[in-house]
Amino acid sequence: MSAYEDRPKTALIVIDVQNGVVDFAWQRNATIRKIAQLVERAREAQLDVIWVQHSDDELQRDSKDWEIVPELAPAKMDRIIHKEWRSSFEETDLEEVLEGLHVGHLVVTGAQSNYCVRHTIHAAIERGMDVTLVEDAHTTMDESWNGVQIPAELIVAELNRACADYDLPDSFVNVISSQAIRF
Repeated sequence: MSAYEDRPKTALIVIDVQNGVVDFAWQRNATIRKIAQLVERAREAQLDVIWVQHSDDELQRDSKDWEIVPELAPAKMDRIIHKEWRSSFEETDLEEVLEGLHVGHLVVTGAQSNYCVRHTIHAAIERGMDVTLVEDAHTTMDESWNGVQIPAELIVAELNRACADYDLPDSFVNVISSQAIRF
């Protein structure tokens, strides 16, 4: 149970599903379809939807690459968080937005699994929030490290496994499929 007894609500967060982030992502189209379905279901359930947009030297704010993919569109009532670090909490107003919305549970989707999705999950649970990682609604690209090729599919699977049964004294992360999500 979330450390925030006064924050009983759940929100869907869509992290960095931007043209320049997901153009060459593993299972891009299928992942975006699942995120779109989750956004629609969250809105039907009157849950808040929070969008995160990353910017840096390679992903310039207001550029085509920086824009959210055309298959997804924030609604006027949705919140948009702009960030420059991997964690959606670092030097942003996300914590204040969640507090104002009385959100103590985040349903996490987006990109990239091994960077911004992972760091946002860790930041949320360390702040006492409960997290649900949607196992088939986050993606990344193939990577290499010290000459070792790491396929995106394995990166996604590793994050799902690492988050399964991830508990802290006042919060938890669970991992479930987009079909199993109940808002």
